[in-house]
Amino acid sequence: MTEHAQWFTSSYSANGGDCIEVAANLVASRGIVPVRDSKSVDGPVLDVSAGAFSAFVAGLRAGELDAV
Repeated sequence: MTEHAQWFTSSYSANGGDCIEVAANLVASRGIVPVRDSKSVDGPVLDVSAGAFSAFVAGLRAGELDAV
């Protein structure tokens, strides 16, 4: 049985603007977090390692990626 991506859009994306979707359900089985553009659901998907995605989210939360 192949596990399919269950796409999730952040609640911060309620404005319908430029958003990404992630499929966090694949972390346990595949060790990846697929990422795609919410406006182009049939477009390309970027598979990010779970560790890299976790570091990215931690950086966002810590304000390390804020615009200068």
